[in-house]
Amino acid sequence: MNTQNPIRPEGQIPHAADNIHPTAIIMRGAAIAPSAHIGPFCVIGANATIGENTILKSHVVIDGYTTLGDSNVVFPFASLGQPPQDLKHDGEITRLTIGDNNEIREYVTMHPGTADDLAETRIGSRNLIMTMAHIAHDCIVGDDCILANGATLAGHVSLADKVRIGGLTAIAQFVRLGHGAFVGGHCGVDRDIPPYGKVTSQIDSLGGANVVGLRRSGLSNDDIRSLSGTFAQLFDDSRNKPLRELAAELLQEKNLTSYQQQVLNFVVEGSRKRVGA
Repeated sequence: MNTQNPIRPEGQIPHAADNIHPTAIIMRGAAIAPSAHIGPFCVIGANATIGENTILKSHVVIDGYTTLGDSNVVFPFASLGQPPQDLKHDGEITRLTIGDNNEIREYVTMHPGTADDLAETRIGSRNLIMTMAHIAHDCIVGDDCILANGATLAGHVSLADKVRIGGLTAIAQFVRLGHGAFVGGHCGVDRDIPPYGKVTSQIDSLGGANVVGLRRSGLSNDDIRSLSGTFAQLFDDSRNKPLRELAAELLQEKNLTSYQQQVLNFVVEGSRKRVGA
């Protein structure tokens, strides 16, 4: 962090005095929107950007090239933008970019990217990141996700929209979680989870489609049945061909729903991890 003397609200930042608590430390160069609220004992680095109506409750640290969009709420002792926990990182400029309307709870940590990958960690909008969750370097988190207390994303993890991750669950490096995927608490996940997939215990236990989540999303019973059938075909223990080959064949079938197509395309695309924890 920049070590030059911090400036106070009555200095160069165009704020009313009651928007920034007098105990907050804001380094020269930080960009703070006029409607943002900075609480007691927060520390804002010189290259940080804080959007309109964003609230930092107290004791929040924002460092590095970190951007928070509008209407976020960050709770005490969260630390956003500190250098990534990667031995290859050598001080190069990388970024942490956070969207709008996120709720970031106590003791959450998020790190910027690394030059070896995206050089950026990206968080979407309307996410709930609960107490002590960690989002490591080069992760991508979509919109409307929930990470429960102590959930951990290792480096290079990708979450699509509306993913749910239970408490004390760890997602390994390079894993993808598709749209609407659900992972229960106390799980370890070391391979991709397709869209609408469900994992509720330890590794090697893909539990089929996330039926409860699909019902809550308003899918019809017919859509849920067809999607569950696709999961059964893909992850049957008696499968006698590679998963991606089977998914490519199933994609040629007629009358697939858009939900089935999402799952099959996800599998065909593949990644650096296996599919189907």
